[in-house]
Amino acid sequence: MPRRLPPLNALKAFEAAARHESFTRAAEELCVTQGAVSHQVKALEAELGLKLFNRERQRLVITEAGRAYLIVVRDAFDRIAAGTERLLQRQSGGVLTVSTSPNFAAKWLVHRLGRFAEVHPEIDLRVSASLQHVDFAREDIDLAIRHGDGNESGLHVTRLCAEELFPVCSPKLLQGRSPLRRPSDLNQIKLLHVNNRQDWNQWLDFAGVKDVDLSRGPVLNQASMAIDAAVDGQGIALARTSLLANDLRNGLLVRLFDIEVPGPRKYFLVYPPRLAHAPKITLFRQWLRDEIARDDQAVSRKAKAPPRASRPRRRQ
Repeated sequence: MPRRLPPLNALKAFEAAARHESFTRAAEELCVTQGAVSHQVKALEAELGLKLFNRERQRLVITEAGRAYLIVVRDAFDRIAAGTERLLQRQSGGVLTVSTSPNFAAKWLVHRLGRFAEVHPEIDLRVSASLQHVDFAREDIDLAIRHGDGNESGLHVTRLCAEELFPVCSPKLLQGRSPLRRPSDLNQIKLLHVNNRQDWNQWLDFAGVKDVDLSRGPVLNQASMAIDAAVDGQGIALARTSLLANDLRNGLLVRLFDIEVPGPRKYFLVYPPRLAHAPKITLFRQWLRDEIARDDQAVSRKAKAPPRASRPRRRQ
């Protein structure tokens, strides 16, 4: 059997008028005219077939029927308000499942999980590391951090950061016999490659260096592996800003030279449009931005490994 419910605006007008014992003050609270409140109350009285207020000596006096109905209406409003607050709290907290690449998870996110838990203990953060793109319609994933061009059809996309590519190595590697004073000195030390032996081409071309032997050094299929190998002193890695920030800050890696090139891709946060304004998504998105800004400041302040080499001029 369908519920018989009066219009919500009429109930709000009645409750406010009864609480203030004034149509005028109820109108001020509800941001409507005094006439609108009076009209809503009269419409409610007509629907109920009961008198809810009497005017006595220019005062608004609630009737016996009005007092009885006010208890019911106020209780209903209190329950709705409490239920709404609980719902919002669940949206602000609870489980938040994030999908990201193994590289970003290993070299960026896991080092910051403790800080996120301190700032947002109400959120149960769960990380799923995978190279596969998430199907939000089929998988229990709230959002994803993707490395690409930002073209994600049907999804809400937020750019997180651009990237620069530059060589890095362990500080102990600089203490060896082979000098690293200029880009051409890269021939003296093993290079670490990602996916193929062409990853260094763009940077070397930008640096104006053509005589570095790219056939040396191991080929690894994950950027995080190349970075870890560089930390271990096994060679020089050409890596992305975001994946290096933690190791640079902690002194495990140092930058070589003053030459960097823009990375071909960027990091983006993607999620279904229906979650764009969900509180826990908003909190995580802002936390990511704050952490990235913190990285930018730390990396820009970090001294690069001496000696520095400026970019050679190209021959005209």
